[in-house]
Amino acid sequence: MDKIDFLFVGVGGQGILTASDIAAEVGIAAGYDAKKSEIHGFSQRGGVVESHVRWDEHVHAPMGMIGHIDFLVCFEYLEAARFVHSLGEDGIVVTNTQRMIPTSVSAGARTYPENEIIQHALYQNAHSVISLDALAIAEELGNTRMVNTIVLGALSSQLKVATDVWLDVIAKRVPPKYRDLNHKAFMRGQNSVALT
Repeated sequence: MDKIDFLFVGVGGQGILTASDIAAEVGIAAGYDAKKSEIHGFSQRGGVVESHVRWDEHVHAPMGMIGHIDFLVCFEYLEAARFVHSLGEDGIVVTNTQRMIPTSVSAGARTYPENEIIQHALYQNAHSVISLDALAIAEELGNTRMVNTIVLGALSSQLKVATDVWLDVIAKRVPPKYRDLNHKAFMRGQNSVALT
């Protein structure tokens, strides 16, 4: 059973902590020991949120080492570039391309990099990059809160864990009235990778 280290990053309010909770529970359901650790920052003010998840036969520490992360899972595009240095040699980025403009940029104190600059940083530092516009998919589904489930679907395409395991964990974590929508969102995320 190989160790897998995940780092989930994004902006407060994007469902990062829920997504990392689900990933940890999926690891346990798949037979791994799993642990997680999170840093909230100013999450309720739109600040950066990061959460580590580790899967292994026996997990002794909840955080992966910077420079050795296997999967960087990003919910905001600039955060992908900011954390890409965390990846190991064969590390994979799974990122939403949504841009959330920080206050410092809207106030004119800083600039938000062009997409090409972010893409260059990702491709220079990651073994593989999976980018998807999860917000656009969520809007098509009629609920922008589905972004995190869509990103999890994309992540699942890179792991040897049955889709049903992911869907069972998600179904337990969401209110019954949102189960079908989360199922659709997860499958859209997973299938979007197959189409690229």
